[in-house]
Amino acid sequence: MSKKEPVEKPQTAQESGIMLGFPPPPARRPSLKDWDMPPFNRWAFQNVRRMMPTVEVYRGDGPVRPLPEQLVDLSEVAFHALDGEVTTVAQMLEASFTDGFIVLWNGQVVCEHYANGMQPHSQHLSQSVSKSLTGALAGIIIDKGLWDPDRPVVDYIPELGACGYADATGRHVLNMTSGVRFDEDYGAPNSDITRVDVSSGWRPATRKHKRETLYDIILSLPKVRAHGEVFEYRSIETDVVAWLLERTTHKPLAELLSEEIWQKIGPERDAYFTVDFAGTALAEGGFNATLRDYARFGQMMADGGRVGDEQVVPADWVAACGTGESELFGEPYTGVSPHGAYSNQWWVHDVNRGDYMARGVFGQMIYIDPASKLVAVKLSSWPDYLVPHFTIDSLRAIIAIRRHLTGEVPASDPPSNGPTLGMPVISA
Repeated sequence: MSKKEPVEKPQTAQESGIMLGFPPPPARRPSLKDWDMPPFNRWAFQNVRRMMPTVEVYRGDGPVRPLPEQLVDLSEVAFHALDGEVTTVAQMLEASFTDGFIVLWNGQVVCEHYANGMQPHSQHLSQSVSKSLTGALAGIIIDKGLWDPDRPVVDYIPELGACGYADATGRHVLNMTSGVRFDEDYGAPNSDITRVDVSSGWRPATRKHKRETLYDIILSLPKVRAHGEVFEYRSIETDVVAWLLERTTHKPLAELLSEEIWQKIGPERDAYFTVDFAGTALAEGGFNATLRDYARFGQMMADGGRVGDEQVVPADWVAACGTGESELFGEPYTGVSPHGAYSNQWWVHDVNRGDYMARGVFGQMIYIDPASKLVAVKLSSWPDYLVPHFTIDSLRAIIAIRRHLTGEVPASDPPSNGPTLGMPVISA
């Protein structure tokens, strides 16, 4: 078996001429109709604030938390890709439209990579990685005793009594096991997720879409099965969680996240959320930050919710993010994580190991493995919402890096006479 042949290199935003010139030509300017699709998303995901309204997540005036470096060349770490071929970390990063990639091991940066014009100070859209930040925040507010997730959500938001969430608990929405209908078809013009995009200013309003807020959409959703029966990924559940957080604390999500998490992890920059026309932060996917600041958040979780001597997120909540009800976790989700689950707004990759991740469409990921103290962040601008082999190969590359750094022996190694490409080929 030979080294995988390189695929055609994806064009950068600059190579595509996106937003070049004063003014840029109309054909090279993204609009709300196409900003998140190729080639425009290669520019737009690093410039969301230039496209739509946002609200700041203030970093505070504290010191920046240093990230010590012990750089290791991981580019030639090899692994078996989904197609059965041997590929390398470097090939995966180039082929999968990577904008930024960083790996921390034992709290030290061992790999940091930027592409497509991204720089350390660039703020990148995280899509549904936002959900996991909201989930971490929920753990803090629950620990303060302001919200009991086992009580019905209507106890806190009486308005929900008129929709499908009337008899759901907070735990149902945190783990996305409610029986509420929400159509997550990203490409369908009349799906519920498209309604969210329109309400959030991510899509232009049309005659088919009345002007709704995120709260309006939540209140329109019916119940279609019993709560708690099965996990089904529905982005709106995170917005319900955020509404519960805001209602119980009497603070907007951006301010709450700033005070409880962002100021405490020592970030380099403010972050920001996109907002709907009523000023409501898009908890399910509108968060933007730098690569290193995402890594700081991931490192805090890998450290059991601590930053130095301060417990930021409760340790028991953090531990629960790596566990879950795998019996409720079926297809198509098992295609990426055969032994997975979903817990507290995090994807559990393997309930037996306890590694977990935040994931977003178009290739955003924070992977956390508490057992090896490894954190990896990948920010991308894929050519489509979902590219399953990119997700699987990104995970395989990260796990290969984990095994390379720690000396972990996989359950089934490739034959000893297999290709090395300068390093062992890792079965991920």
